Amino acid sequence: MRLLLVAAVSTFSLVAQATVIVPGATWTDTSGTPIQAHGAGILKVARSTFYWFGEDKASNTTLFHAVSCYTSTDLLTWTRQNNALTPIAGTMISGSNIVERPKVLFNKMNNEYVMWFHSDTSNYGAAMVGVATAKTPCGPYTYKASWNPLGAESRDESVFQDDDAAQTSYLLYASDNNQNFKISRLDANYYNVTAQVNVLTASTLEAPGIVKRNGQYYLFASHTSGWDPNPNRWFVASSISSAFSAQADLAPEAVRTYYSQNAFDLPLASGNAIYMGDRWRSDFLGTSTYIWLPLTWASGSPQLIWADVWSLNLAAGTWTIANGTTYEAENGVLSGSAVLASDSSFSGGKAVGFLGNGGSVTITVQGIGAAQWVSLYIANGDSTWRNTTVSVNGGAPVVVQQPDTGGGHVILSVPVKLNLKSGSNTITLGAGQSNFAADLDKIIVYTAS
Repeated sequence: MRLLLVAAVSTFSLVAQATVIVPGATWTDTSGTPIQAHGAGILKVARSTFYWFGEDKASNTTLFHAVSCYTSTDLLTWTRQNNALTPIAGTMISGSNIVERPKVLFNKMNNEYVMWFHSDTSNYGAAMVGVATAKTPCGPYTYKASWNPLGAESRDESVFQDDDAAQTSYLLYASDNNQNFKISRLDANYYNVTAQVNVLTASTLEAPGIVKRNGQYYLFASHTSGWDPNPNRWFVASSISSAFSAQADLAPEAVRTYYSQNAFDLPLASGNAIYMGDRWRSDFLGTSTYIWLPLTWASGSPQLIWADVWSLNLAAGTWTIANGTTYEAENGVLSGSAVLASDSSFSGGKAVGFLGNGGSVTITVQGIGAAQWVSLYIANGDSTWRNTTVSVNGGAPVVVQQPDTGGGHVILSVPVKLNLKSGSNTITLGAGQSNFAADLDKIIVYTAS
């Protein structure tokens, strides 16, 4: 059975067969448990099975718990397998250390899977890479060592395997106190690096990935702002060792990559790709969600396409963005301290503010008699997250988390899954909570699931 990407706090959610991706929703595996695979690395094996490696942050700490391993044949339905890597006391991968951004390559010469990861002390002072190996994709992996590549620091990293006959592979890493971004060639075993082949000096880049398209090397990376999001950038070069172009925005700068940070960029058969990012929540790391979005070259340059709900044709490498019905918040019924706010950044020029702490808005929508995705378009000018209560037809409320959007004039959407009866329904937001919720621009109700 396939499981829906379920909103973490929504008691309205039901298990059902899923055909859609919902960025920002809590993604559950086939056992119904939230997927813990942050800082993702994706490996495709034998043309049919995808392996998703990532950081298990269920303990809500930066310290190493496990590198998880999930499998899928459609990128939608994921089954958790045995942990690929677990702590070893007295080593650099103990439970008191840091293991982040695991990426796995298959080395055909040795018929072996090789995992690279950011290996560090709890204060991020060691700035090393680590390597582990296995004979099967999920392992478990045997830890080999951690070290500073070519004697230099390495924090956020990734690996890239080229499509030449030798499958030459490279380490991509933030170095020199995150000031310089480096690319170094791996040895034939993928156990170490042999030479630095490129450096983007004073670039302050991390969270890298490379997609090779039409002979061009596209580098994607964020800048360095801790757990907070920033506008991720792209660069292009004609070879892995050539000078990369000046940085350019991957998405509108104000939305800070839709409150996410790059983790992995998966090429598709069409020549486009999927951007796979993390929406980090530093105070509750285990609740951090995933922002997977279409990455298109339709304009000639790579750009992210925002989609509340979208589906993927994996064989063709194409996607379909779901259509929903929009309901403007200002057309709802305001209660208590809720007020209308006017600003050109809102659709229709208006939104509802002062929700929560006595203020609420009730919007009448049409349902199909099923669990449906509803996207709340919000503006949160705080530097911290807010939340809002949501109730359907006067029922028990659920709480939806709302990230800071980067300003009171910047709009982002957050998803929740609600059971809507066939025909008319009321959705009330902000009732019964003592704190203020984000301003509400509109909601969009979807039928695709």
